[in-house]
Amino acid sequence: MIEITDEQLKTIEKEDQLFLYLYTPLCGTCQLAKKMLTIVEEAIPTLHIYMKDLNYAPTFAEKWEIGSVPCLLIFKHGKLVLKKYAFHSLEHIYETLKEYAA
Repeated sequence: MIEITDEQLKTIEKEDQLFLYLYTPLCGTCQLAKKMLTIVEEAIPTLHIYMKDLNYAPTFAEKWEIGSVPCLLIFKHGKLVLKKYAFHSLEHIYETLKEYAA
């Protein structure tokens, strides 16, 4: 996963598809979710997930109405199409993201 910059966040509307994982560094559940997403990203070669520490993106947290972390956002053509908070299992995340992977 690649850490996304604030400048890149501002251009999400220009992307055909974007996967964005929001986390905070001291969140244990976030660390587990990150490991799961890393495995899924390796299993689906066309999948590229960006990540952002939510502590450094308060404007975006408000704009997208982020309730908690970990949170996975999926954008298609600049529109938020999925906001996922529950990372039930590795298989669940794999099946969810497989539907969106190009």
